[in-house]
Amino acid sequence: MTAPRGRTGRPPLTEERKAEIRLRIARAAVDLFVAQGVVATTGEQIGQAVGVTARTVWRYFPSKESCVRPLLSAGIDLIADRLRDWPPGQPLEQLFEDELAGAHDFTGGPDRATVGALVRLTRTERGLRAVWLQTYDEAEPAFARALAERAGLPADDLRPTIRAAMFNAALRAAVEHYAWRTDMATADMATADTGSADATTAAATTTDAATTDAATTDAAAAEAELVATLRSALAVAAEGLT
Repeated sequence: MTAPRGRTGRPPLTEERKAEIRLRIARAAVDLFVAQGVVATTGEQIGQAVGVTARTVWRYFPSKESCVRPLLSAGIDLIADRLRDWPPGQPLEQLFEDELAGAHDFTGGPDRATVGALVRLTRTERGLRAVWLQTYDEAEPAFARALAERAGLPADDLRPTIRAAMFNAALRAAVEHYAWRTDMATADMATADTGSADATTAAATTTDAATTDAATTDAAAAEAELVATLRSALAVAAEGLT
């Protein structure tokens, strides 16, 4: 009697492993988009950066723009949990102090300077803009459910729905405000650098060190700017949520 043949080939991926691959693809896509733009980035390049084929990239995502979704949506559940457990009387910005201080990452992905660069791309890249806005559309019901549970209200009550919309809009406005301001500051710095190019030629031997220091300073400044903007937005949003 012949024994039945079992499954051959690779074992199926667990959901945890699939999520890990999706996140790796997302991080690679963000880095490439920021470095060379969306148009110049291909599925093959994204896959190569992760160590998978372009076919694998398209198995997880319908388009290259959609590759960034795991990074944009990763913090939704975390934020909803914070809102659900928000103690009465506690300032809203204090509720998210760990996230603002960097102890926990809202996105689990790139540094905040890179997030700012990605958000700036949504101004000119329609595909990325659609993904960015869709992420907030998906977040709003989760925030509404959390606020309803916190207040002991039915899930379909209008009040937590409106409050969630206010909170959601405050988050998006804060991140975009930070991204646009950073963009203008970068443009001003680039103009200044161009105008002083002749004067800095003699200092070419110190260029690499200065560039490294400037990059570190810019990253720290971007971090502080985003944190300050989010704190301000949360404080304003709290006026309508308490």
